[in-house]
Amino acid sequence: MKLPKEITNGFLIFLGIGIYFLLMNLLGLADLFYLRTLNVFFIFYGVNRTMQMNLHEGETNFVSNAVSAMTTSVVGVSMSVFGLLVYSYARGGDAYVKTLSEAFMFGGNPSVPTYCICLLFEGLASSVIVTLMMMLYWNNKYAAD
Repeated sequence: MKLPKEITNGFLIFLGIGIYFLLMNLLGLADLFYLRTLNVFFIFYGVNRTMQMNLHEGETNFVSNAVSAMTTSVVGVSMSVFGLLVYSYARGGDAYVKTLSEAFMFGGNPSVPTYCICLLFEGLASSVIVTLMMMLYWNNKYAAD
């Protein structure tokens, strides 16, 4: 049984973001917030890959391609946030998140679930933005009825 391309490409987004953040942590660059924003390029990659696969399969319906692109990015972001949840608890829970929130835009003392829920909302917002941008980029390839 072959997994749908949305799940496969969402998993690639998850792997890219996970490896990127682990590498940043290993190099001691995890406290630089502007490097954290570069994870959006992994979402662009996964969504673009899904769009290319859809075109290759002959799928040119705008709405179904938008749903496919959005599904890909939501799967990737959701898996990444879940991975952060597991990683945070493995690294010390709330104490680890406190070190993350000092360099990030959180105020106060967020718990692991609060931190992850906030990042999930941020990720979902970036998923919508990336999907809209990619749909505009690929707009001339789709039939508009």
